[in-house]
Amino acid sequence: MNRRTAIRRLATFFLTTASLAEAQQPKKVPRIGYLAASDAARESARAEAIRLALRERGYIEGQNIAIEYRYSEGKSDRYPDLAAELVRLKVDIIVVTGGDPMIRAAKNATKTIPIVIAGSGSDPVEVRHVESLARPGGNITGITNLTVELGGKRLELLKEAGTKIARVAVLYAPASPSGVLQVKEVLPVAARALKLTIQPWEVRSADDFDRVFAAMGKQRPDGLYVIGGQLMRANRKRIVGFALKSRLPSMYSDREAVDAGGLMYYGADQTESYRRVAYFVDRILKGAKPADLPVEQPMKFEFVINLKTANQIGLTIPQWTLMKADKVIQ
Repeated sequence: MNRRTAIRRLATFFLTTASLAEAQQPKKVPRIGYLAASDAARESARAEAIRLALRERGYIEGQNIAIEYRYSEGKSDRYPDLAAELVRLKVDIIVVTGGDPMIRAAKNATKTIPIVIAGSGSDPVEVRHVESLARPGGNITGITNLTVELGGKRLELLKEAGTKIARVAVLYAPASPSGVLQVKEVLPVAARALKLTIQPWEVRSADDFDRVFAAMGKQRPDGLYVIGGQLMRANRKRIVGFALKSRLPSMYSDREAVDAGGLMYYGADQTESYRRVAYFVDRILKGAKPADLPVEQPMKFEFVINLKTANQIGLTIPQWTLMKADKVIQ
């Protein structure tokens, strides 16, 4: 064997050994932090939708991706600790399904781990989560569902469905920045154009609902507009029950409220929003930087009417309104 052949065989041996060693090294499984404002039961539908969207992109929980779930169970004072816990776990991405306070807690906890927002909260530019929609500039990107901006359209559809509506009670939590913005700026402008009177009602805790409902009943509004948020979602059945008992046409910014017996929902197609969360996770895991991934606005919207509820409260919804609906629950 000449010297050149020996060197070549030795090099081949080392390359083969290195390749085998590399193949035997377990691949790092990406870890996703999932930060939610509610509890596991209330969050299950959204979490499952995001898991299915991830699966469509090749990410299967428990196989090639791990998800660390953290639920605040409606306690906003837990947001910073839960966000910090995910940072200590060194997750690769944090998905935030809560609104502005939870997004802010995640942002305060890390300036390096990518954060994907799932559509809740205010305009992320207006509240300074990102520099602009096109160029977020930091470690946050994701979806904005235009919850605030659609307030006027919701009010318009509510009046159209209940043609005799003149006074609308607006239920909101003052702890929600997007809720306050709707009550103080968006809805008054829309109400003037529609010749409606709005009656804002603050709910600060679960203990407030009975008192507010009793007072609201004395004011005798013609319709109910419910601004979403963790407090409203946690008390969804109570709110829907009050609207049914009071025979009030109701509009929600929470899609699940209509499935629970609320009259109408108008907003982003939430299934599509969850699919886009998976898109952002996929892009980031493949090396994209949040700063360079534009924050997306919804391309699809949903108008859902619960006709069963309309019949229950004695409301005949005009045919032209029914024709606009993407889904009618019979």
